[in-house]
Amino acid sequence: MRVVALCGGVGGAKLADGLQQILGADLTLIINTGDDFEHRGLPVWPDVDTVLYTLAGIANSTQGWGRAAESWEVQREWQRLGIDTWFQLGDKDIALHLLRREWQSHGWSAARVCSELAALYGVSARLLPMSNAPAPTRILTSAGELPFQEYFVKLRCAPAVSGFAYGASAQRGASCEVLATLEEEGLDGVILCPSNPYLSIAPILAVPGLRKRLAELNAPVIGVSPIIARDALKGPTAKIMRELGIDVSPLTVAQEYRDFLDALLIDTADVADLPATAHGSTLVGDEIVMRNTHDRRRLAARCLKLLAELRTQPLV
Repeated sequence: MRVVALCGGVGGAKLADGLQQILGADLTLIINTGDDFEHRGLPVWPDVDTVLYTLAGIANSTQGWGRAAESWEVQREWQRLGIDTWFQLGDKDIALHLLRREWQSHGWSAARVCSELAALYGVSARLLPMSNAPAPTRILTSAGELPFQEYFVKLRCAPAVSGFAYGASAQRGASCEVLATLEEEGLDGVILCPSNPYLSIAPILAVPGLRKRLAELNAPVIGVSPIIARDALKGPTAKIMRELGIDVSPLTVAQEYRDFLDALLIDTADVADLPATAHGSTLVGDEIVMRNTHDRRRLAARCLKLLAELRTQPLV
């Protein structure tokens, strides 16, 4: 099968890892870049790097971000010099950012940088940024409009959220690489990983023309709910939904993607409380919690099976 997945964050990276185990080079990942920013003069791409490290098998599984077996000499030197270190960068991480800056100085696009990094780290899946141009997400909060990393890391998601400003919406349209991968013949389907719908998936969908392309796709589109039993396993998804005054439910997730979603995988814990269909999407129950590598592969296999089943049905 040839599959495209939209992802960002730890939950998205876990499912992407399971999909890569099965599909290898037949998997293309369109990754959120709305949380990219410059820090200490370095180009930091948190979601891209989380996916890269996870698929390469070198992610820090305990903290959920950064590298395993990391060292912190540069960070300690910054602290000794009295420099604010609210955003943690390990030495190996900094080495990657320096290499990325060097490639950018040669005029390389973000897509080419991702491709080269995947090759260097032995990642078989194709990693594709949602945009070649900067598209920063800003968070509208009780403390004012905040850059993503200030809200997410510096303030630890504490301010109440009232809305979002997606930088991609100001662009002229999706990059040629993104459009090409969604227009390839033989595409078997698209998967929305269980990433935060507002901080990881919505920035990708804000790229002009992307939602329309998904709605017109001659292949099924499915998602995996990041909400289980009215909560999120990790991150601020449920908190944000409550602050926005919307129901913390897989039904809300289905509504967010209603213009293109064919089916949503929900956890078995939610099956008894939810209808079989919602907002034009079929709700399919299964075990969707990923505690280990086996769970990642099992859920990935379930997603692929669902795509195959939907391909045998007429798409409306």
